[in-house]
Amino acid sequence: MTTLATTTARIAEAATPLDGRLPVAPLLERVRAGREFGPNVYSTVDVLWVLYDRILRVTPATADHPDRDRFLLSKGHAVAGYYAVLAAKGFVPPDWLDDQGGPESRLGDHPDRTLVPGVEIGSGSLGHGLGLAVGSALGLRAQGLLEPRVYVLLGDAELDEGSNHEAIAYAGTAGLGNLTAIVVDNSSATHGWPGGVANRFTVNGWTAATVDGRDHAALHTALTGHHGHRPHLVVAVVESGEQP
Repeated sequence: MTTLATTTARIAEAATPLDGRLPVAPLLERVRAGREFGPNVYSTVDVLWVLYDRILRVTPATADHPDRDRFLLSKGHAVAGYYAVLAAKGFVPPDWLDDQGGPESRLGDHPDRTLVPGVEIGSGSLGHGLGLAVGSALGLRAQGLLEPRVYVLLGDAELDEGSNHEAIAYAGTAGLGNLTAIVVDNSSATHGWPGGVANRFTVNGWTAATVDGRDHAALHTALTGHHGHRPHLVVAVVESGEQP
């Protein structure tokens, strides 16, 4: 993984752990700025941190490189943690966090790829991210770019949308081995799936792992556990009211 030669002292100071919390916690507090976040935000922060700190082959210097890994946030309404992680890793200035959602801010309530460095897609209605990830993985393969992986983060409630069933089935049939989906399961889905979330994917040819969504070592093992020519799923189980 390519790393930046230097990072600013300001970013390093902002990312210092407090009281045993995640290193990104002070930056998340800057985004929050007195507002209340729900489980939709807190359930994603650990996964986002592990991805950007230990998995993704992308940095601010390589954000447009063809061989970079791609990360797509389908669960766009949980963007606060995403912005905090991007700031911790130098993609955006920490000062931007102080006006998130403001009239002049580039950091909207959903990420916008045209405004925020390092963001791959703009999100809106839930249920579109997995289809976009499948298309991205297929496009990379068609171009002969075999090293980059596509990672997409979804919420379990998104799987209620029928478009995801098509994406799951197609990815398995096409053998998109460069695709990893992460489903943060905080028990918010209306319908669910017999046998659990993972079964919905494995019956369509995916490999899958279900882990504690707060356990960074388990997340790392699961996220690097893809193999062969099959798409991979990681189910990150998080208690619905739990905070990092």
